[in-house]
Amino acid sequence: MDDEDVANRKVSFRKCLEHLSGAGKAIGVLTSGGDAQGMNAAVRAVVRMGIYVGAKVYFIYEGYQGMVDGGRNIVEASWESVSSILQVGGTIIGSARCKAFRTREGRLRAAHNLVQRGITNLCVIGGDGSLTGANIFRKEWSGLLEELAQNGEMDKEQVQKHSYLNVVGMVGSIDNDFCGTDMTIGTDSALHRIIEVVDAIMTTAQSHQRTFVLEVMGRHCGYLALVSALACGADWVFLPESPPEEGWQENMCIKLSENRARKKRLNIIIVAEGAIDTQNKPITSEQIKELVVKQLGYDTRVTILGHVQRGGTPSAFDRILASRMGVEAVVALLQATPETPACVVSLSGNQAVRLPLVECVQMTQDVQRAMDERRFKDAVRLRGRSFESNLNTYKRLAIKLPDDQIVKSNCNVAIINVGAPAAGMNAAVRSAVRVGIADGHKMLAIYDGFEGFAKGQIKEIGWGDVGGWTGQGGSILGTKRTLPGKSLEDIAAQMRKHSINALLIVGGFEAYLGLLELSAARDKYEELCVPMVMVPATVSNNVPGSDFSIGADTALNTITDTCDRIKQSASGTKRRVFIIETMGGYCGYLANMGGLAAGADAAYIFEEPFDIRDLQSNVEHLTEKMKTTIQRGLVLRNESCNENYTTDFIYQLYSEEGKGVFDCRKNVLGHMQQGGAPSPFDRNFGTKISARAMQWISTKLKEALGKGKRFMSDDSICVLGISKRNLLFQPVAQLRQETDFEHRIPKEQWWLKLRPLMKILAKYKVSYEVSDSDQLEPMHHRGHEEPAAI
Repeated sequence: MDDEDVANRKVSFRKCLEHLSGAGKAIGVLTSGGDAQGMNAAVRAVVRMGIYVGAKVYFIYEGYQGMVDGGRNIVEASWESVSSILQVGGTIIGSARCKAFRTREGRLRAAHNLVQRGITNLCVIGGDGSLTGANIFRKEWSGLLEELAQNGEMDKEQVQKHSYLNVVGMVGSIDNDFCGTDMTIGTDSALHRIIEVVDAIMTTAQSHQRTFVLEVMGRHCGYLALVSALACGADWVFLPESPPEEGWQENMCIKLSENRARKKRLNIIIVAEGAIDTQNKPITSEQIKELVVKQLGYDTRVTILGHVQRGGTPSAFDRILASRMGVEAVVALLQATPETPACVVSLSGNQAVRLPLVECVQMTQDVQRAMDERRFKDAVRLRGRSFESNLNTYKRLAIKLPDDQIVKSNCNVAIINVGAPAAGMNAAVRSAVRVGIADGHKMLAIYDGFEGFAKGQIKEIGWGDVGGWTGQGGSILGTKRTLPGKSLEDIAAQMRKHSINALLIVGGFEAYLGLLELSAARDKYEELCVPMVMVPATVSNNVPGSDFSIGADTALNTITDTCDRIKQSASGTKRRVFIIETMGGYCGYLANMGGLAAGADAAYIFEEPFDIRDLQSNVEHLTEKMKTTIQRGLVLRNESCNENYTTDFIYQLYSEEGKGVFDCRKNVLGHMQQGGAPSPFDRNFGTKISARAMQWISTKLKEALGKGKRFMSDDSICVLGISKRNLLFQPVAQLRQETDFEHRIPKEQWWLKLRPLMKILAKYKVSYEVSDSDQLEPMHHRGHEEPAAI
């Protein structure tokens, strides 16, 4: 990097600071209501981003109670005071229910305490009750200050100086019960706890042919119950928003006995704690157990998960989500004016957006009203696209119609896994097989990738064959990196022999290249003129056309867990820096996002070239860090980020330069990142995206019915992926322009915008581009495309 580049970078940073200057501003951060994993990551992001832009940031301990009590409950935060909290569950600044804040007297005391410290910006992390309280406080603010002045507790100058209060909310709730955001902070981690228990229960239940009734949290919202049922393939699920129809007792028992007759050795029933029937009467787990024992005589056990779901370390998804939202919240506070209404930072698809707090709270309360009034269809619709999509997918996958009731399409649809194994591939295959059978197709499984395809390793696969697949890691069908190019004639012959009318490919970059080769060969082989769609599945997350790939979240959690353990070992020995190599080929997704989730000091990636001066600067940064109370360092390196600056080279350089200040260790994570049981996100994502791919195939086949149509157009051979807020089918021919084939990565990658976040939170001076949406959006903003419900 030459001097001109350095000068440009400094100018860019200065402009950014001018735009986002927090000088003279004070921000108060509090957590309120029930705790949720990831709240600490949000607090850390608010504190560090606030300090970074020159604002003072204050911890408000014990939620609103601390604001009312004042004194030692409101303390200025320092950079170091939020060190080592990223991986801690709960909230280090405490949370409490507060009756006093509900009274005007309590709010008067709270306003007085804030003005004493010059705080006129409030960042509230909590549920709808906490955010409603903050909005009431904001509306009353000027009146409260005038009353304090009349009482002689404040002078006119103070009233004028602190005349308005800005409020930004972040939703911290494991229930995912807040309208306006696809995911709330803590939900993904709670799902991790539930799925860990379900996976453990399944092994013991299978040994004894047992039925397990599992009660999960969700007094007013069935999201956790629904997604965990989807992620483990539960036989039945009870939700507050969608009660079972009259006569459910008999229907459930028939379903359980049918599953046993199909040689299924266990039954799992998931119940949300707030489950009700159509008359709004509670349905309890004990009631369900008694019913199963009485009607079927099955050995049945009840497990109530309780507060286990709130506990434990936050998942990688929650850490990244909370960090993104925390930084966005500070930016929103700095951009706010006296006229700006209170907003809540939300996640829409894969984008951080700001929504009006009042409207979100109103819609959340409308859901409860709809349930109270037994308007359950409205309740599901109001919950949002993510909830509705999950519910529809669960119904399609859990309940099989009798064969004589399924309208046959007389089409054969084949499914194949291609490339390296990725956790969640099996969930995707299960989902596709079941949706295909429900749509009347004959489903064919191709074993061992394109190699197996050419050799004719093809068998019919049934509904029961894929039972229990969601929790299995790797690829049960077998997968290889071989491309179809050399075997096109054999593959065409197999497609003719098995009368294959459509093909679904689940895989990574090889699957994408394979799809391009099949597309190019359509002119020569008419057997290849069928609808083909690819669902991205690779830990590297390097497939063009999708922001996320199945398997990347599981790999990210493996990296994050390992980094947590490594940091813990370093905190005992002090003055130690760890250099960790991650997978990903030339794609730096795992290194960059792993660095953000684990609180790394640096992450070296191919997409951002670096030289010896950057390495030297990082060593100097770590040397300065060792003078503070945080005496450890963590550096991630993507395996192909630079052919000369290898992991060994960086380790030796750091060891030499850090002599006498810190010592170094290195760790190559390797294939650990490809293994293990899939995370709840990957199970859910794989299930939903694959079901959607099968619906697309069914639509294409229906259009061609009776026309003997050959599919030659670009839009009949696609990649299905999430792009920002939308779920898009993009023709491979179109994606070719967006691909760097030499390095096997897309030319543009969304996550590079999050790169400055990691650097800011590690105390580097960098330019930060403010969010895609620095304006408040209306609640119902939706593009023309299909929404990407994560």
